[in-house]
Amino acid sequence: MNPALLELRGIGKSFPGVKALQGVDFTVNAGEIHALLGENGAGKSTLIKVLTGVHPADAGEIRLGGQIIRPAAPKDAERFGISTVYQEVNLVPSLSVAENITLGRQPGRLGFLNWRAIRRRARAALARLEVECDVDAELGSLSVARQQMVAIARALDTQARLLVLDEPTASLDEREVAELFAIMRKLRTDGLGIVFVTHFLDQVYAVTDRLTVLRNGQLVGEFATPDLTRLQLVGKMLGREVSAADFSAGATARRKDSGRPVLAAHQIGRQGAIAPVDLTLHLGEVLGLGGLLGSGRTETARLLFGIDAADSGKLSVNGDVVKIDSPRAAVRHGLAFCSEDRKSEGILPNLSVRENLIFALQGKRGVFRALSRAEQTHLCDHYIKALRIKTADADTPIKNLSGGNQQKVLLARWLATQPAMIILDEPTRGIDIGAKQEIEQLIAKLRDDGLAVLFISSEIDEVVRNCSRVLVLRERKLAGEVIGAELSTEHLMQLMAGAHE
Repeated sequence: MNPALLELRGIGKSFPGVKALQGVDFTVNAGEIHALLGENGAGKSTLIKVLTGVHPADAGEIRLGGQIIRPAAPKDAERFGISTVYQEVNLVPSLSVAENITLGRQPGRLGFLNWRAIRRRARAALARLEVECDVDAELGSLSVARQQMVAIARALDTQARLLVLDEPTASLDEREVAELFAIMRKLRTDGLGIVFVTHFLDQVYAVTDRLTVLRNGQLVGEFATPDLTRLQLVGKMLGREVSAADFSAGATARRKDSGRPVLAAHQIGRQGAIAPVDLTLHLGEVLGLGGLLGSGRTETARLLFGIDAADSGKLSVNGDVVKIDSPRAAVRHGLAFCSEDRKSEGILPNLSVRENLIFALQGKRGVFRALSRAEQTHLCDHYIKALRIKTADADTPIKNLSGGNQQKVLLARWLATQPAMIILDEPTRGIDIGAKQEIEQLIAKLRDDGLAVLFISSEIDEVVRNCSRVLVLRERKLAGEVIGAELSTEHLMQLMAGAHE
């Protein structure tokens, strides 16, 4: 085994009200590709930010090559030999390839740049990756994959010993991923340590030597990649250890006779986001979208609601083919959508409960049909009582409410539009157990009242409890459907992991 290049020991980091990391250990050897894995909130991003000097650690130590380091900024990390390449290429598209590779450290003298040396250095950095590219070309004219190669070349130009690749394949096609992996293997042979952050299990098993799993800010374990089956890996990420022998049925929410189809998607997809998928949702049904983070759950929901434009397929609402190219069009056709990001895409924090609650209905009616104060009061009184929203009154700023009550206000906002279908993306994230139970009871009531619900959750037990049918996504493709007696946690996990492939 190669010597340890990077050693993090007992790393702790807290933010107001949140323990993001608790005593985490992480080791990367020289000449290895090491995957860092975990679902949302596991602590991956915080650990990377501590390592690269974005956040100071509250506890623990970092050693690089045996020496204790304390990076206080990304520049410090680069000076120590740690370079990071992010999913979104963080370079200047209007500058040339050569300028981007050497930006901030261009060779020159007496205030004049040495362009010959800049080009020579850029070509050398690209040659190390065996990438052919015109160093005088404008970066923005290149494909995303080529821009990422330039970002890696820039990282290596700093004499990096450790390369952190944060979701580098998210925007790449299969050929481009294969090209990136070839470069990663070459750098591994050259003795670099590579941290590979990804949500794609196929890629973990294709290119990594070892992996570390985090969950809820804590270390689950470190493993040699070949020693862990996909099913075992998914179990460790989700916090539920399962083997194939544990397969059993047992859904709480059994399928009942569905009403008429309210939404039908035929081969709806978007390149780079989700492969074409078929989906039908009936009145009085809770349909689940299952899958690991990055599997395409939210991307599918965004296509259905018109937030992102589909480049294939068609949508039907109540049997009629419709064009949903914006959220406004989706609302007009009777759809509603609660985003997983409650704080930045849901609540308007400085506005009142009343203003937040009437927001979607007023938007649907338009500026010339304003809701009267009496109508607003009636709506608020009704939903505050019906959903048991805990607030002093309707004019309380929504930011003063708990997360669970904020979520109820967002549900009320969409229910006020009287939709035929509602998409709930992670509706119980970040709320306490009691509030989760109340939200789940509300979902059951919506189903019983005849509403169609598309339910997305990373909590697999929650999906089993609330759904009568589940479509499982994996690696941005439909992996299968689970229904009736087959709907169990174990069956879903096997599909999510690709355990039988």
